[in-house]
Amino acid sequence: MRREAAKTGQTASIEQRGALIAKRAAVIAVAVAVLAATLAWSAVYGKDAFSLFTDGQRLQAWVDERGALAPVIMVLLVVAQVVVAVIPGEPLELGAGYAFGFWEGTALCLAGSLIGTVVVVALTRTAGMRVVELFFSREKIESISWLRASKRFELILFICFLVPGTPKDIMTYVAGLTPCRLSRIAAITTVGRIPSIVSSTLASAYAAQGDWTATVLVAVVTLVLVACGAGAYALIARREKNSGGTDAVQP
Repeated sequence: MRREAAKTGQTASIEQRGALIAKRAAVIAVAVAVLAATLAWSAVYGKDAFSLFTDGQRLQAWVDERGALAPVIMVLLVVAQVVVAVIPGEPLELGAGYAFGFWEGTALCLAGSLIGTVVVVALTRTAGMRVVELFFSREKIESISWLRASKRFELILFICFLVPGTPKDIMTYVAGLTPCRLSRIAAITTVGRIPSIVSSTLASAYAAQGDWTATVLVAVVTLVLVACGAGAYALIARREKNSGGTDAVQP
């Protein structure tokens, strides 16, 4: 009996090590893919690789040159931004609105965000906390553990995504650590991103048309929403921490 128990324990240990190796391999593969894509992008466009998204006219020319491939590339860039997380999303959203117009730019950003969210949740549920710590410090993760512990997780997640100015990228990773279904997380975060994406693509679309009055108006409204969003997020976080406590982040 003891020998059988020992063999069973050894088998379980081997399986656990194998699963851990597979998870680490998946994380490394994703990191290498992102790095390779970044290096390839930089190699093709050199020092101007990322300035495309700060120069509307150059971005428009770049889109015109690539024709039907341009929307696909834009979606892939948004996917990469959501997955890498530390890359700010606003320049891409502004670039999408300027180059593709309000409606198409918004649709492309939402499509990329949806795909990126699915990738993030798949990664976190494959590799767990290790993949989250690739992009965020343990302290940052701990600071938002109240969301994971909340009894009203889905409602709070939707509210936080709905309001501009909240840390959506880390929330996506934290959501992946919960038992909430992937389809629900994808729906909540995609719909919740609409106001933030719309404000960016609308402002840049007006700028592309030369309507600077409308551009400034949208920008001012966006800044007000961001300020309100930051305040609302702080209030929600404080109330949730006080009412439900937080879960300890497990490795």
